[in-house]
Amino acid sequence: MAKSKLLPAVLLGALTGAVISMLDKNTRQHTMETSKKVKETVMYYAKNSDELVQLIETKAEQAQNLYSSAQKNMESIMSQVEDAKALPDTIMSMVTETKEAFTKPDTKA
Repeated sequence: MAKSKLLPAVLLGALTGAVISMLDKNTRQHTMETSKKVKETVMYYAKNSDELVQLIETKAEQAQNLYSSAQKNMESIMSQVEDAKALPDTIMSMVTETKEAFTKPDTKA
């Protein structure tokens, strides 16, 4: 069975693209600045792991609150859709009642 050459070719293409992009001075500077910031952040959280845990817990709580809010909004929208589906029947009965009220022969004459 022949070995697939897709993954090595994709990796080679990505590496080639990265090398070519590094020829631009601004790209090199931006990459170095970003790398330094990432390194500093990793080192900070390595020394202050309790703060990282707190940050993760806060983000998880925010995500849970967002999910709950979205779920409530979806339930509200679905309820409104159900109400809107029932609206044509209500309108039709009102139209029929109004029509009947205006078309009844006057029995008092």
